[in-house]
Amino acid sequence: MSDPASSENRPDEPQGCVIVGVIPEQPERVVREAARYAALLRAPLVVVSVDVTRFVAAEDPDGYVRTAPIDVAITGAVEDLADVEAAVSTALAGVDVEWTVRQLVGDPAMAIKQLADRTNARLLVVGTRRRGFGESVREFFTGSVAARLAHRQHRPVLVVPTDEPARDDEELWPS
Repeated sequence: MSDPASSENRPDEPQGCVIVGVIPEQPERVVREAARYAALLRAPLVVVSVDVTRFVAAEDPDGYVRTAPIDVAITGAVEDLADVEAAVSTALAGVDVEWTVRQLVGDPAMAIKQLADRTNARLLVVGTRRRGFGESVREFFTGSVAARLAHRQHRPVLVVPTDEPARDDEELWPS
């Protein structure tokens, strides 16, 4: 079994790309900003959706990744990917940049980092987290994807605001 974190290049992965991590129902601003930077860098754009309900079980020598569910009762990743593809297609209509959509599995920060290593990505783009109690709890346990990316690899990370800015006196992480 090969190492899923291997930095071995695969022929279907564009080199020197801009990678943007997306989630379903994310504002299109994140993808549009990523596309703008991809155009400025004359680089392909790789849109990544990470299925956190699955993990990499094995990776074949030809690059085929075998995954397994964390919980067999969890569904929705296929629908989420279709929603992401449709939203990206709408957001990038008329934008002159080469783009593809990929689904990764596992921890979002580590999955994006590993793809960035394999593709020698030039820039990583993510959106800010949504505000609210549920997102605060999730971030408490998993940490910020943007912060984890910034501390675990050498590429620049662009964080695009997805909500209206918080007021200076607003509590960002309610207790």
